[in-house]
Amino acid sequence: MAIPGLTRADHVGLTVPDLDQARDFFVDVLGAVYQYTLGPLRDDGSWMSEHLNVPDRAVASRIQFVRLPDGTRVELFEYSAPGQRTDPPLNSDVGGHHLAFYVEDLDTAVAYLRERGLRVLGEPTASKGPHLGQRWVYFLAPWGLQCELVSYPDGKAYDHAPGGFA
Repeated sequence: MAIPGLTRADHVGLTVPDLDQARDFFVDVLGAVYQYTLGPLRDDGSWMSEHLNVPDRAVASRIQFVRLPDGTRVELFEYSAPGQRTDPPLNSDVGGHHLAFYVEDLDTAVAYLRERGLRVLGEPTASKGPHLGQRWVYFLAPWGLQCELVSYPDGKAYDHAPGGFA
């Protein structure tokens, strides 16, 4: 049984090394709209570890919200914390992740990213199996956040025959 009343994902939270750089990436490259800034967030007791699962002495100097073109909100944190790891996890690491964005024309989008000097990982790849009809490519934000562009203008094989891939 799912959480009673759950209706949708509300937002994605990301910790970034440079909040201004991250906001610029989301606004200038991904077309997000800056919404507002919060912070600083800190506590002299154990509130940070109890409520946020970060060290008690962690400080989120600023928190900013941006809204992507589809309405998804992204909460960007700029933390400093004792023992803070600063390397973004790889997809193969526990906690590894990526953000995927749908584009209408993958080749045009990839050319745009390269013109902006962003690192695109390889060339677009055609999917197989339930994803047949989809092409995708990974790219990195300036601080190493892994992102993916996907496109499937005629749908995926799974969309046309969902019972065929159980």
